[in-house]
Amino acid sequence: MSLLTLLPFIVLIGAMFLMTRSAKKKQQQAVEMRNQMQPGSGVRTIGGMYATVKEVNEDTVLVDAGPGVELLFAKNAIGAVLTDDEYNRIVHGIEHDLKSDADIVPDDASSLTETGDSAADAPADDKAVDLGKKDTADEADDAAAGEAKTDEEPKKTDGDSEAK
Repeated sequence: MSLLTLLPFIVLIGAMFLMTRSAKKKQQQAVEMRNQMQPGSGVRTIGGMYATVKEVNEDTVLVDAGPGVELLFAKNAIGAVLTDDEYNRIVHGIEHDLKSDADIVPDDASSLTETGDSAADAPADDKAVDLGKKDTADEADDAAAGEAKTDEEPKKTDGDSEAK
């Protein structure tokens, strides 16, 4: 056999080796993540439930899912170990204090370009800008079409019918 006929088989075996190596690496990372669990850390199960770890055993994890709700899971059922900030943001809705980290970005660009006149000092135009105004003829056609559609639809009742 020549090298040219063996080349597709060599490429196929190489691709299979790379795929299994990648899968083993991901599996090893998941095992390390599960071994880093400690009581008090927040976790997400593979079913999507968020809970706090109470006790870690060899193959099982006891989690607190709420007041008075303790559940026993296999370690393999833990999908992710969350940081404290991430767990509090998801479960309790507590956002991290952004003021301590960096400057806050303003909502409008007026404070970015300081020319001496602020937007609050400038006179405001009370005219509304209409970007998609229709002609009056189009409005009359739309109103007639709307009336025709309402006549075709059957009247809805709240469950009582007169023909019993």
